[in-house]
Amino acid sequence: MASFVLGLTLSNLVVIDTSVFIDHLRTGCHQKRIDSLVGLVRLSSVVLAELWRGATKPAEQAFLRSLEKNFPILVPTEGIWMESGRLLGNIRHKMGFSSDKLRDLHFDVLIALTTRSYGAQLITSNGDDFELIRNYRKFDLVIW
Repeated sequence: MASFVLGLTLSNLVVIDTSVFIDHLRTGCHQKRIDSLVGLVRLSSVVLAELWRGATKPAEQAFLRSLEKNFPILVPTEGIWMESGRLLGNIRHKMGFSSDKLRDLHFDVLIALTTRSYGAQLITSNGDDFELIRNYRKFDLVIW
């Protein structure tokens, strides 16, 4: 049975990962796919933070302001933050990853868990890390 929020099926929600936005800004390679998306686009506050961290050009900053203005933003809850730490501890135990690798994965885990909590689909071009995370927590993932 699908979950509903304000009459919307949660599976109609789409979250676009940082990697897709970066590819799009650099090369425009995802324009057709972005234009043909079916569903309600939502942004992750974690994705926006990652994008702002690297936005050095006025055009990039204007693009981010436009995103913030035009799309609702999903924010990890306290529970998601706690779950992310437990999940990364489990990954460390099973995979033997260094603390640097775990630090690199943390934002992706937060994005995945937040997307999962809304029943949304996550679109990424960073398949390796998200496939790894999906081995520990199932969520709807599309790799471009």
